[in-house]
Formats: sequence, C-alpha cells, structure tokens
Amino acid sequence: MALLARAGLRPLARNLRCRGGEIDLALRDGDTLVLVEVRARRDRRYGGAAASVGWTKQARLIRAAARLLPGLAARHWAGHPPRVRFDVVAFEGEEPLWLRHAFDVPVR
Repeated sequence: MALLARAGLRPLARNLRCRGGEIDLALRDGDTLVLVEVRARRDRRYGGAAASVGWTKQARLIRAAARLLPGLAARHWAGHPPRVRFDVVAFEGEEPLWLRHAFDVPVR
C-alpha cells in the first residue's frame, strides 16, 4: 500500500490467516510490528469504514496477532517479540484514512 510505504513502513506479509482470524497487512515501522486492518465502504451509512472495526473485530485481530506473533518475531525480529501497534486504513470512496494506533490492547 503506497500510503504506508511513503511513510517509511516496510511490508512483511499480507493476508495472514490463522485459526483466530486474519490480519490484512503486517509491516515494520522501526522496531514496531504494525498490524493493519483494511476496510472499505461505499458511503458513511452505519458509521463508515473506520467504525466497522468495532470491539468484536478488534478482539479477533488481537487473537490472530497473539497466534501469529511468534512466527513473525522469529522471521523478522530474531525471535524477540517486538512492540505491536494496530492501525486501520479505511476507504470511503477513493481516499484512504490512516488511523495509527487505532485501538489499544487491554493488559491483564
């Protein structure tokens, strides 16, 4: 995705699937693993593309990240778990809206 590449993020993988769900894009931003959910909507009805990443979808993304993180860390961080950031790229029409740090992972 050109928007993310222009900002200096390096692509690692796309369409990562596991039992817990799917991650659309995995990128590297310095020492941070950035996991991106890409959403598109034709119009803003029901809140638009960004609003479609509600708590249920966030929980699926977090679950998928937990399952995929060991493999990504082994391949790209010499086995050391990196910091993880969740971003959303929302398309409503042609223009992308990049939401960095779209949501936080609750710590227990």
